[in-house]
Amino acid sequence: MPTNPAASPPRKLAAGNWKMNGLSAQLAEARALADAFPAPGVGVLLCPPATLLATMAQATAGSAIGLGGQDCHEAEKGAHTGDISAAMLADAGASHVILGHSERRADHGETSEQVAAKLRAAWGAELVGIVCLGETAEERAAGRTLGVVGAQLAGSLAEGATAANTVIAYEPVWAIGSGQTPTAEQIAEVHGFLRAQSPDPAISLLYGGSVNPGNAAAIFAIPGVDGALVGGASLKAVDFGAIVTALQTA
Repeated sequence: MPTNPAASPPRKLAAGNWKMNGLSAQLAEARALADAFPAPGVGVLLCPPATLLATMAQATAGSAIGLGGQDCHEAEKGAHTGDISAAMLADAGASHVILGHSERRADHGETSEQVAAKLRAAWGAELVGIVCLGETAEERAAGRTLGVVGAQLAGSLAEGATAANTVIAYEPVWAIGSGQTPTAEQIAEVHGFLRAQSPDPAISLLYGGSVNPGNAAAIFAIPGVDGALVGGASLKAVDFGAIVTALQTA
């Protein structure tokens, strides 16, 4: 299974998902973060829109800030208008790619089988895949959380997933961008379950869903949480920097 040793993630990882936000002016935030954390001691990753990847690679050159894509196609190349391949992301400077985010699963109907195919494509381009899992509010209310994330995990991880080529992010759908977060006990339960079900116990397990400077330290203190996949709070260097600092001291 081809992987890029230089891109293998550390156990502690703070990853910022910019989603469909950010124009060229946003590069100043990336540079500010790179200047603030020249050697952070934990993994720090920014996942901007694909239009910014190449220029952001230049803006963060010489720093310890890594870059990731937000999705990739399972094919290496071909007639797939509007899509982007894992090789293209790597060529633009990415070392990681987010896969199976709930917004992709909901808005584009992505299945876990498709996520697994994309994960294999990411490995083929020597990218680390960040595989997202999470339940809806209705599924949690029905007591189905572990069944849902367990099925997503089993279906989304291609054979050969290890700590060197894969990161898992638990993002309860109802917490993303809502300002709500699960209790510490709920997060610990899911992370413990995912750790037990993962093919490699050393795989980093991130929590995502309304992570911000005010709650990051408490989240990182929860057993089994190795870092965070951060949304809106990653768009400002001062906010994301505070989250990185909280992870450093966790």
